[in-house]
Order: sequence, then C-alpha cells, then structure tokens
Amino acid sequence: MQALIVGAGSGFSASLARRLSRAGYAVALAARDTQKLAGLVAATGVTTHACDAADPAQVAALFETKQAQEAEVVLYNASFRTRGPITELDPADVRRTLEVCAFGAFLVAQQAARLMIPRGRGTILLTGASAGVKGYPRSAPFAMGKFALRGLGEALARELHPQGVHVVHIVVDGGIRSARRVDPGDDSLLDPDAIAEAAFAAIAQPRSAWSHEIAVRPWVETF
Repeated sequence: MQALIVGAGSGFSASLARRLSRAGYAVALAARDTQKLAGLVAATGVTTHACDAADPAQVAALFETKQAQEAEVVLYNASFRTRGPITELDPADVRRTLEVCAFGAFLVAQQAARLMIPRGRGTILLTGASAGVKGYPRSAPFAMGKFALRGLGEALARELHPQGVHVVHIVVDGGIRSARRVDPGDDSLLDPDAIAEAAFAAIAQPRSAWSHEIAVRPWVETF
C-alpha cells in the first residue's frame, strides 16, 4: 500500500504519515523544503520529494514518480496565509494564498483522480480549516482560499464517489498543538495525532457510508 502527502510538515501531516506507516503504508512526502522532514524520514523511513504544489509542472513531475502513481491515499495539506486589513493586503501575497490553498489542491486532486478512476478506488483527503466555513476579519485571503478548497472537495466528492474514489474534506476547526503552541493541559488545542486518527478512520470507511466532509475541533471550540 502506498500513500502520498503533499504539503508535508511537522504537524497533522507528520502524524498521519506515522499512522499510515504503522498500518503498513509506504509513505511519500512532498514539500518545497524537504530538509525540514529529515527527522520524520529518520524515524519512519518515508521518502521525500521536492515540489511546489502550486506549480503545474512540478506537480505533474511528482505524479510521474512510482510512489505517486501507486498511491491509494493522497492528502493535500499545503497552505499559505497572509493577514491584514483589506486596504493594506499585498496582491502578490493574496494570489499566493489562493494558489497554494486552492489551485494546488486542484492540481494534485486532478493528477490523483486520473490514476485512481481507472482503478475504481482510492482516497483523496483535503485539509481544510475554520476559515473554510467562517471568514474572520483581517484574514480575507485565507478565507477565500479555504472556501475554494471546501467547494473543490464537495464538487469532487459528487463527481468521484460514483466512480469509486473517496474524497474527504477535513475541517480542522481550532488551534493545533505544536512545539511553539503548547496545550495548557486541558485539551483546548487539537492534538495532531488525534486529527490523524480521525483522518485514518475516514480512509477506512466502507463505501456504503462514506463521508465527504468531517470536522474536528477541541471540546472548548465554539461552532
């Protein structure tokens, strides 16, 4: 079994890589900076590929690799964010946000679908955020990108589910624990390993009861 994670980092995607590895998947990670994944590679034996997810040529080249072509699970986890008042936002940063959050997801999903549809099976996961269901002040670009990602996931689910390809948009609604963002001890921040368990459960869903979207949030998070 093979899995591909695009936009890999040290949080949820690393947790899912470890979870998939424990389940017997050979995991390939793609990121613009693969050096940051050295620790995960050493701990799990995953392979890495340098790729800018918003570049059509680089994504196409990624899917020419054996690991990507054989992937039964593909997670799109790449993200970029710029903040500020609408009157002061840099258009170049806004464009980059849309390219990474939404256009890159389209590129990866398109390549994955081309391989999975003929097989009649496969799972495509898209990492969403609170911003994909509610726009926040001073964060219009991220809301634009994540709303687009959610729309992509819903459209693909309706198109691909009847062809045997499971598409799941994961709304990560809350702050995620990290070395820089330590949980105060009350589970008020999302544990990336717990998000990975939810994603893994979605991957394992029988097709008679597929979800096209799941939302995970800590117990203190408001809706």
